[in-house]
Amino acid sequence: MRGVVIYESLTGNTAKAARMIADQLTAQGIATTASNVMQVDYQALADADLVVVGTWTDGIVVFGQRPGRGHRLKRMPAISGKKAVVYATYAIDPGKVLDKLVEIVEARGGEVLGGMTIRRDRLEESTTDFVRRIIDVLEPA
Repeated sequence: MRGVVIYESLTGNTAKAARMIADQLTAQGIATTASNVMQVDYQALADADLVVVGTWTDGIVVFGQRPGRGHRLKRMPAISGKKAVVYATYAIDPGKVLDKLVEIVEARGGEVLGGMTIRRDRLEESTTDFVRRIIDVLEPA
């Protein structure tokens, strides 16, 4: 199985999470690369069985949260027929950013299996938990 992580990052936290997720998936036997949404490796995407899409949380602290630079994610390459999972990094409150990100990924053709919000000051433990959840969803019962 192969994977690709496509991310949108503002301050570097989401990019760092993407690299951690890719490294951990690779360690679990899913050869995975990570690339910014503006520099997608099309061959890696074509070869991927799993697409992980990540972004940061944009918006006012208590309302209006949305995927950061969602317009870029809406223009990412189509991922029709691919299994997908999503994540969003946040500082205070992610609101419904994950639901909105799921909508974007489904509109690009991905079959979203789940997702997780990741607090930016807990990247290491959260990405480990996220990858464990991904593996659990991918393994047959």
